[in-house]
Amino acid sequence: MPRLQFAHLSTQVLINGEGGQPAMGQTLWQGDDGEALAGVAWDWVSMSAGVVAMVDPMALVTNLQFLNARGEVLAPLESARRLNEIVHTLPWQYEVQRALGYH
Repeated sequence: MPRLQFAHLSTQVLINGEGGQPAMGQTLWQGDDGEALAGVAWDWVSMSAGVVAMVDPMALVTNLQFLNARGEVLAPLESARRLNEIVHTLPWQYEVQRALGYH
């Protein structure tokens, strides 16, 4: 299976975190294996002390489709697990903190 190399495309701050509300937004990453492109995006929220977290690890948006060894499409729960494995390898927290002006 070709390995996609993911790169940060954009991070948006939708709620700036004023007035007692946490900052919230979305981040978008693109994967490229030289032949195909894939995207994955998710919502994030700023916690205390500059820590950021995914709003819902089960609510990632992507055009990726995961297959098992027999070529069958994986169930949504297993696909979400695989997507989260990808997300946790990315420096997305840094990009979100940068968009919030922490870096």
